[in-house]
Amino acid sequence: MGPAPLSFLLSALVFSIQLSSASTLLTTAQRYLCQFPTPNPLSGCPKGTLLVDPSAGNSTKPDQQKKNNVFRTIQSAILSLPSDNSSATILILPGQYTEQLNITRPGPLTLLGQTTSPSSLSQNSVQVLWHQATGTSSTGTLDNAFTSVLTIAPTLNSSLTGSGPTGFPVPENTPFGNTDFRGYNMNFTNDYLPYSAGPSLALSTSYANTGFYYCSFKSYQDTIYVGKLGNSYMKSCEIAGQTDFLYGFGTLWIEKSDVVMRGCGGGITAWKGTNTTYTNKYGVYIHDSVVKKENSTLEIKGKCALGRPWNSLHRSIFAECKLDDSIQPNGYIQWGKTDPRVTEQTMMAEYKDFGKGWNETGRVEGGVTRVLSRQEWEPYSGPEKVFMYPGTGRSGNVGWVDWVVA
Repeated sequence: MGPAPLSFLLSALVFSIQLSSASTLLTTAQRYLCQFPTPNPLSGCPKGTLLVDPSAGNSTKPDQQKKNNVFRTIQSAILSLPSDNSSATILILPGQYTEQLNITRPGPLTLLGQTTSPSSLSQNSVQVLWHQATGTSSTGTLDNAFTSVLTIAPTLNSSLTGSGPTGFPVPENTPFGNTDFRGYNMNFTNDYLPYSAGPSLALSTSYANTGFYYCSFKSYQDTIYVGKLGNSYMKSCEIAGQTDFLYGFGTLWIEKSDVVMRGCGGGITAWKGTNTTYTNKYGVYIHDSVVKKENSTLEIKGKCALGRPWNSLHRSIFAECKLDDSIQPNGYIQWGKTDPRVTEQTMMAEYKDFGKGWNETGRVEGGVTRVLSRQEWEPYSGPEKVFMYPGTGRSGNVGWVDWVVA
């Protein structure tokens, strides 16, 4: 998609002026105006919007940056915000930002990458990079959380993956974190090595509601982590990895996105379900998306698994997705030959998938993949059915989702 025409921008400006000034979150028209490049970058943005400009003077002191609402790094802008329930918007100018981002504040926060194409990721020009992995003799054994490019969680303890059947024991009095995080037109990449070399996260989110639109996430192992009480929604995004690159404890919904295989290792999904006193729907749901190899040079035909169970309560569903020929005929696989982790409670499932990677006979003969009927899919068939309010069995926690994004 090319630059937005002037007529559209003028119409959007008129529309946004008519909106109530009491609105705390951006409408689509307001977002487009703020993101589109202009001589004065903040001219189309709501009052109080912070600006990240990598070309801002090195000599500018932090207190002066805060006064001017202009920052050289994304994290310095984030740290300038109060840790309260107020809403905030940060506009980020094009550039390569080599930094780790950490968001702990509870109030709604929107990060906008400046772009001429705010309804596509094809022209994204904000690149956030980090280079770190863990879990091997060469990388050390820090918790996975320390490798992430972007972390959204109220405390360090709430973000830790931990180990064992239930992971890190997050203290019971941990407060919920960000109630409404939104990211648009940004690319997050952990490029420690060009292959799986231990967990190297692009995103870690726990105890938070997070939405991503027209964003890219790339790594090789454990690209996306949605931890405990984490709800994350991704639409029109790109997620790339090689080994277990969608994993966690919480709930992730991916819609109209590209799930890109950079090789085959483990599976695409590896979820660790949790026993609760209420019925939960923790898991990862990939809907109306494309699952494909990164490029035609990869010789991985029939070698990649849709997932494997991090524990026996694993839940993941690929629904109405187009699968390329990289997918194994059997779909999902066991965790390992001597440690299968597959029981009657395990849900590794598909609903109406299609493409060269769909093989109904192979799924049945493999004995691991569940092929769902319409009735079996129905309880999980929309974000409003799976996103729950923290610590309850009540679904419908979707007030933070941007439904307007195409």
